[in-house]
Amino acid sequence: MQFARINDVTIHYQVIGAPADRPVLVFTNSLGTDFRIWRDVVVRLAGDYAIVLYDKRGHGLSDVGQLPASIEDHATDLAGLLDLLSVKEAVICGLSVGGLIAQSLYQRRSDLIRALILCDTAPKIGTSESWNARIAAVEQNGIGSIVDAIMERWFTPAFRRPESTAYAGYCNMLTRQPVEGYIAACEAIRDADFTEAAKRIAVPTICIVGDQDGSTPPDLVASTAKLIPGARYEVIPNCAHIPCVEQPGALTAIIRAFLTSLPPGETNR
Repeated sequence: MQFARINDVTIHYQVIGAPADRPVLVFTNSLGTDFRIWRDVVVRLAGDYAIVLYDKRGHGLSDVGQLPASIEDHATDLAGLLDLLSVKEAVICGLSVGGLIAQSLYQRRSDLIRALILCDTAPKIGTSESWNARIAAVEQNGIGSIVDAIMERWFTPAFRRPESTAYAGYCNMLTRQPVEGYIAACEAIRDADFTEAAKRIAVPTICIVGDQDGSTPPDLVASTAKLIPGARYEVIPNCAHIPCVEQPGALTAIIRAFLTSLPPGETNR
């Protein structure tokens, strides 16, 4: 396991190397998960691309850090990690809140970004009322009290079968996140709005969504693609909010096609 001290927060990360002339892919994950959600995509891409994975603050093996923590704080953490690793012109693949972090990073450090892959995300996700209700439920009864409602958004009914051991495992992943880290990330999402900033994104971008996503529905992600100049839009069938788990093959194929289409860039490391 690899750890770094970034902005007074211990960040858990992993680097998978590739030839120096290959693009660097940086994966930033969703609320209530850690970087293990990317495994089935990473195994399909390892060797062809350099890969950076990390647990954002308040999740996985990373510190919770000082609270509150905004999306901008998360973006500063990621910038610090990439600077530490001497990564530049990376392709940032952000899922849900990870997509918000990617958009914030572009605002603050566009020099670090060659392209954006925005999965099941938007410039603004949810409403203050919906996030406040979730925060109140977790504060009162813990993350376990919202598992069923969250899983209905994360995964299709076919994945949520009672006999699915993978489904049980992802329920465990959610409930074992630090409560204070989860709540802080909910607050950060609630307060984030990159709608105007999205109109100024000037790097190649693709917006991807599962056709049954209950958190960031296809219409929302399609409207995000329309905001970003020249952005592409792809829908993954038979998939909800976490395509890297539910449809990793389809997501990987879209990522590969997008990366192949990028104009040549500088050496990333």
